[in-house]
Amino acid sequence: MGVSNKNPQDNSQLKGNKKPLQVLHISKKDTQKKSQGIDNEQTNSQEEIKKENITIKPQIIKDDSVKEIENTKDFDISQQDLNRPLIFSEKNTDFQLERTVDEFDFDESAFLEALNENEPIGATGETISGKVIAIESDGLYVDIGGKAPGYMPKKECGLGVITNFKEKFSIGLEMEVLVIKEQNADGMVTVSARALILRQSWEKVSSSAKNGELINVLINGFNRGGLTCDVDGLRGFIPRSQLEDGQDYQSFVSKTLKVAFLEVNPESRKLVLSEKKASLVSKLLSLELGQLIEGEVLAVKPYGFFIDLGGASGLLHQSSLTNGSIRSLREVFREGEMIKALVSEIDLEKGRIGLNTALLENSAGELIIDKQKVMQEATERALKTKALFDKKEQDK
Repeated sequence: MGVSNKNPQDNSQLKGNKKPLQVLHISKKDTQKKSQGIDNEQTNSQEEIKKENITIKPQIIKDDSVKEIENTKDFDISQQDLNRPLIFSEKNTDFQLERTVDEFDFDESAFLEALNENEPIGATGETISGKVIAIESDGLYVDIGGKAPGYMPKKECGLGVITNFKEKFSIGLEMEVLVIKEQNADGMVTVSARALILRQSWEKVSSSAKNGELINVLINGFNRGGLTCDVDGLRGFIPRSQLEDGQDYQSFVSKTLKVAFLEVNPESRKLVLSEKKASLVSKLLSLELGQLIEGEVLAVKPYGFFIDLGGASGLLHQSSLTNGSIRSLREVFREGEMIKALVSEIDLEKGRIGLNTALLENSAGELIIDKQKVMQEATERALKTKALFDKKEQDK
């Protein structure tokens, strides 16, 4: 039994006008390929976005100097060059420094001139002439030629106590001062007239001591050790052992004594005087080189004899005893023996007298062989040697 077609025409029309339905056959492989393709497209798009983010950098504005460095082909700095310091003394170095003169530059002469202008006037210990320009109750100001005046405290204006201060120092008074302290922050130095007087006094007594001079001093005090006195503003001391009579030494206060210099030391401010040495120096001043003297042998020492010359003692050294060879000093002279000798040295500063008997010999060792003959003819023989001492004195 068959199926009838009520609309055969319609069926033919459909067959002629409509396309047949197409059935899509989708396999598993095609599905995987499509999914992979989609994933690849997403990955590529993400990488492109990252690249765009990386390539986009902030714009740097460069000046002309930077452009010149970038355009220079030879300017190539490696990491090694950055770590290595530049040494300008190396050869083939193209890098050069060019010094330009600016407003802060000045030449050497200008620099030295600036130093001279600011150089302080008055170093410690320097003597300067100045003029009094201002007086105050505690001191005065002295113009010493610097940018700032020198200041002199009242106690440094002189020796002792100054009662009429403003009368003694008037404005415009010229005086010499000694710098005792260098400039302070204000450029002012401290000066002293007292220190200058004391320095000059030490120089004077040192010269007097060297020349063996005797001075008269007024005794102004005493202590357990001796007497005190004033010597040109310096404090002098006379030990009891250096007095001719040290028993009742307090009685010498307010009296005048003739003394000699025993020790002069400006650094320790030590000035020691001696009345006994003054007596010795007085004796030395009466002697002359080449003079024949007579005295008693006081002591025999390993190095020579001490001879009493009446208020002074002389040394007859073994080198000046004889031109011959001796075994013992005692085979020539003994203690208590009276001898004659020539004065060969006079040292006023040390109070020393040097004697000589070798010059009285006519031949080497004559004093040992015939001492009595040498002593008897000593006066005549001394005349022959006088010319030697006169020449020695002229050569000084």
